[in-house]
Amino acid sequence: MDTPTPATGRTIHIHRQQWHLAWDNSIAPIATIQSGEVVSFDLLDASCGQIVQDSTVEAIRALDFSQVDQVNGPIYVEGAAPGDTLEVEFLDLQPADWGWTAIIPGFGLLADEFPEPALKIWRLEGGADGWAEFAPGIRVPLAPFCGEIGLAPGKPGALSTIPPYRHGGNMDTKHLTKGPHLYLPVEAEGALYSMGDGHAAQGDGEVCGTAIETPMRATVRLTVRKDLQVQEPQFLTAGPLAARSNTTSYYATDGIGPDLMEAARNAIRHMLDHLQRTYGLSRPDAYMLCSVMVDLKICEIVDAPHWVISAFLPQSIFAQ
Repeated sequence: MDTPTPATGRTIHIHRQQWHLAWDNSIAPIATIQSGEVVSFDLLDASCGQIVQDSTVEAIRALDFSQVDQVNGPIYVEGAAPGDTLEVEFLDLQPADWGWTAIIPGFGLLADEFPEPALKIWRLEGGADGWAEFAPGIRVPLAPFCGEIGLAPGKPGALSTIPPYRHGGNMDTKHLTKGPHLYLPVEAEGALYSMGDGHAAQGDGEVCGTAIETPMRATVRLTVRKDLQVQEPQFLTAGPLAARSNTTSYYATDGIGPDLMEAARNAIRHMLDHLQRTYGLSRPDAYMLCSVMVDLKICEIVDAPHWVISAFLPQSIFAQ
């Protein structure tokens, strides 16, 4: 799947104030590049700077949601036309030395069960290959990626940055770390690429609605692929997945029933019980840890009328 790309040696730098709040093909590009060139981004956290290192839970209560999940860009890629594919290669992803995880009322898999806001400020040590301590004896390996990665839609009008779409958006896919290649369908001339929402670590599912949110420095190579057509995002991972946490056993809890969403909710409820009972965590802290480290997986979807969702917790994060 390799194609030749120009080797200009040029890197375009996008500054943290160069952001926008919608996927919209009428937004003027802030830079134009050739296919195969490199772009580096200096990104604010997903709160658009509303949460800082010394914030308290009052910052969650005062959060202006209309400013959340901003993305930096858009970047016009010469030669990209509707029907093409834009290949995004993640060359480097460097988190800041701090981050945050929150329970935001009305947001997340168990929003009805967690009506009160909560905020955890993390100290991130060691950069992209570092660690963060959740609590004494619980150490989280960092695996930085960006939750928001996408292109402008082909149809006119503004789309919110909160959900994902067929052209990308808030995909929150933790496997798009340094090394993978992401393939996005081009719908607008020039592709109009943007990204944001830096995460230092996250579990598959991001169940409370936030990961370890952090400012990020991201470097990507953008290449137009006319030999490849995709209808929705596809990606090639660097592999192996979750290598830094997949070093010992997992503890898993199941949710079983005829509704996949409710089965997922039950799997997380059972994991919250396990974390409270085994590690003495409060229920809000257990919920935030699930969002950062627990992976939701569909383990069985063919034996009607019930399906199985499992929540996997790596035991490697706990002091032995």
